[in-house]
Amino acid sequence: MDNKLTVSHPAPHARAAFLGGLGLAIGGAVLFSTKAVVAKLLYRHHLDAVTLIAFRMLFSLPVFAAIAIWQMRKGPPLSNADRWRLAALGLLGYYLSSFLDFLGLQYISVGLERLILFLTPTFVLLMTTVFLRQHIRRAQWLALATSYAGIVLVFLHDLRGGGNVALGAALVMGSAIAYAIYLLFSGEMVKRLGSLRLVSYAMCVSSAACIGQFFLLRPAALLVQPAPVYWLSLVNGLLCTVMPVFMTMFAVARIGASTASQAGMIGPVSTLFLGALILGEPITPWQLAGTTLVLAGIYLLSKK
Repeated sequence: MDNKLTVSHPAPHARAAFLGGLGLAIGGAVLFSTKAVVAKLLYRHHLDAVTLIAFRMLFSLPVFAAIAIWQMRKGPPLSNADRWRLAALGLLGYYLSSFLDFLGLQYISVGLERLILFLTPTFVLLMTTVFLRQHIRRAQWLALATSYAGIVLVFLHDLRGGGNVALGAALVMGSAIAYAIYLLFSGEMVKRLGSLRLVSYAMCVSSAACIGQFFLLRPAALLVQPAPVYWLSLVNGLLCTVMPVFMTMFAVARIGASTASQAGMIGPVSTLFLGALILGEPITPWQLAGTTLVLAGIYLLSKK
């Protein structure tokens, strides 16, 4: 009788799961970065930032509301303190951050916008140093210096083109700082509520603020727009907002936050080339050099 042991080989399955998670992280980063390109296309239809972000949230709100209701039924009830924290996080991390981002996109290229937003981890690190008194190592200072040198390079290049580049960069910088504050103060709630529940609740708060802002500042007649505005807003709301959120969450569950964040470095590169392909924005050696420096700095920072 043959007594050979049957040996299982889980490695191929583990590799397939890893590659699947990596694909989700890359796809999520590309889709999320594409929102800047879609926003530029919407601005060609003479929309302003208030109207643009309202249309974005009108299409994404039903999905996040459905998930929030589902999470509400399966999870423990929220305390009053949790409700206030969620409202503050939603207004800061998704409403204010998104609004400043879309305002800034009126003045700067999508390549510069994506690079500035990519500095968010560096703002988180600096804030932990200031508020939590954490020590920054020499290697981290090197990573910060490399990233900011890349931003300065692209900023100075774009500044020569005239316009309100400084204003746009400042607005997008404010967006990145607002989201960094959200990340810094949402950690404790993520542990208690879970990322899916927190994100769905916060996005509902943000959607209500964006839509309410529109009806407060703009006439309801602006809801009537040409068909391309609705289609682009649908893409902006679902493909560039809802899908990247869940793709990134599933990727983190499969491959971990560190690997997923490194895969997300494809975002600024994809935005640079999509801007050239769809919007006709030039790709110059200065932009490529600045992008390389920013990505190198963030990569060094993520290797902690």
